[in-house]
Amino acid sequence: MKYSQFLLFTITLTVLAISQATAQKTITFPSQDSLLITADTYIAHTDKKTPLIVLFHQAGWSRGEYREIAPKLNALGFNCIAVDQRSGKGVNDVRNETAQRAEKAGKSTTYPDARQDMIAALKYARRHYADDKLIAWGSSYSAALVLQILGSQPDLADGALSFSPGEYFSRFGKSNTWVRDAARHIKIPVFITSAKRESDSWSAIFAAIPSKNKTAHLPSTGGNHGSRALWEKFDDNADYWEAVTTFLKTNFLN
Repeated sequence: MKYSQFLLFTITLTVLAISQATAQKTITFPSQDSLLITADTYIAHTDKKTPLIVLFHQAGWSRGEYREIAPKLNALGFNCIAVDQRSGKGVNDVRNETAQRAEKAGKSTTYPDARQDMIAALKYARRHYADDKLIAWGSSYSAALVLQILGSQPDLADGALSFSPGEYFSRFGKSNTWVRDAARHIKIPVFITSAKRESDSWSAIFAAIPSKNKTAHLPSTGGNHGSRALWEKFDDNADYWEAVTTFLKTNFLN
């Protein structure tokens, strides 16, 4: 058995062991423009010094992207909050409630519009759930926004994981280097990964990050776009999990 497969087997056993104690709870809190944001909390560890990961979904989706992933992060020793940004629809039978409210209120729901929701979520998480390390995790457009936000407001988090980032925002009036320009100011630990074919989308962003604790992971297989690369339905998920686990344990559990 490969180490990555053994690791995933161990994580799965731990998930089963702690699942009964983990209270998944749906919460709401205001965005910067007062729109209510919906999120699911996965709090498996009662010590507020437990590192907390705030999970943001990819385009067209919802917090349901993390229904399978968050419990495994619990098993690794982290608490989590999975957030509905206003740009999205639904996935895994979980509708994006923030987006529904935004549409009902006549608010714009483009990718950049979700930036304020992500900032609000990080501030809320810091205030209510994290007495120690706070980690921002993004998928696709939110992976890019995580890097842009933390380059612009470095005090919002202590680390970042970015699944399939890119310069996705020129059609919304941003420059072709909007994310890269902000990334030049990131000094916290950063992990970037994607499908193999996507590396050209973020290689310049990664190169711009001055952090000494930055990690890039490309799968030996074709891989998958966004955080769904970690889903069990994909045969190569274990290699992603091995890379993620190494990064998280090295930087946040020592």
